Amino acid sequence: MALSILQQIAAGDPHAIDQCFDQYGALIWSLARRLSPLPADAEDAVQEIHLEIWRNAARYDPQVASEAAFIATIAKRRLIDRQRRRSRALETTPMDEAPALAARPAVDTLELQEEAERIRVGMGRLRHDERRVLQMSLVEGLTHNEISQATRLPLGTVKTHARRGLKRLREMLDVDQSSSIPDP
Repeated sequence: MALSILQQIAAGDPHAIDQCFDQYGALIWSLARRLSPLPADAEDAVQEIHLEIWRNAARYDPQVASEAAFIATIAKRRLIDRQRRRSRALETTPMDEAPALAARPAVDTLELQEEAERIRVGMGRLRHDERRVLQMSLVEGLTHNEISQATRLPLGTVKTHARRGLKRLREMLDVDQSSSIPDP
């Protein structure tokens, strides 16, 4: 029986890591882009994820999960760890020690805060199921399949809640945005 890519990596095959990049690079990149705010952050995250895959390849058991599921789990965990580190850094870093944040114009920061508040209020106005699905998808980074499993809702229902929730949130934000623009 042929070894899987992860089993080949664990066995030290130098070509297996290239096969892994070829086979699962798009999956890893899509997860990184979805959960990283900037393309540069996504690129850094992809590098960390590949290193983590290399370190953990020996833990892969084809009896427990598919190779894609194992890799996606590693990727999501690494991305969530990065988000937590970023959140802690923003909460604990004084402004004088954060030149990138300090250099951002106050107007941009204020606009971001106002937009975040509008989103928070809009999320609060959504129906419970829509809010829960969007929170799991956008904040926790779960796929629709994972949300379906976690909530025990049919996949189609999860997708409907996500679609309707996003549509309602977008409509609320558009109304809020247009009502806050002064008339000339």
